[in-house]
Amino acid sequence: MNTVELAKYIRSDALYMTHKGKASHIGAILSVADIVAVLYGKVMNIDPKKPNLENRDRFVLSKGHSGVAVYSALARRGFFAVDKLKNYYTLGSTLSGHVSHVENAGVECSTGSLGQGITIAVGMALAGKMDKKNYRVFTVLGDGECGEGSVWEAAGFAGTNKLDNLVVVVDKNNLQLFGDTTNILDQRMLAQKFECFGFETVCVDGHNHTELEKALTKKPNGKPLCVIASTIKGKGVSFMENKFEWHGKTVNDEELLIAQKEVLGGKANA
Repeated sequence: MNTVELAKYIRSDALYMTHKGKASHIGAILSVADIVAVLYGKVMNIDPKKPNLENRDRFVLSKGHSGVAVYSALARRGFFAVDKLKNYYTLGSTLSGHVSHVENAGVECSTGSLGQGITIAVGMALAGKMDKKNYRVFTVLGDGECGEGSVWEAAGFAGTNKLDNLVVVVDKNNLQLFGDTTNILDQRMLAQKFECFGFETVCVDGHNHTELEKALTKKPNGKPLCVIASTIKGKGVSFMENKFEWHGKTVNDEELLIAQKEVLGGKANA
């Protein structure tokens, strides 16, 4: 499965899973789908048959409320059965609303409290350097999340310690729970801020797979990498795009059918 197909399935799975589980965060999941698809489908050194491979690349979803995208990517890559996705956000399921590592092969750690995932990723990258391992650590943040002070403490530590095995991706969809990030806590200077903290920074279209792959495979010497990926919240569903309300809403039966057709071009989800 190529990355474009994987992204379509991530979006389709997300619509189905959040609808069935009566869960939320669909707008943020749709915005990050292409980033996750390129990471899991092309960039990261991972093996579904050996999820605990010592030199595997590590991935931490700092914006943990978008965990459905990771669950879908792992299932579609063969880390666990696709059928397991049907139990998302139901009683007794290991697929919790925020991404969880418990009994979920391929998930490195549970996250959800914004601003904490990047700190874990920085620790993993430092451990890799200390142990002289050649794996890379990838983490994805939301732009709204970058209002958290812990993000910048972690960024400063990464830059100071020249963690060039660390890749921070910011899913910059310009919206958060209550509106536009510019009006809540202006994040228009994110690239410059990360550069000031010692990162090499690249800005890309977060829905362009060629640009994403080129940026994510870049290996700066002596600096951590930050990829600012400009995205659209609710990407792929016309009535959701750039609507902050879909951070916390769930599609109804009629909306699900419309949205599924849009993200898959008329092909129903398997």
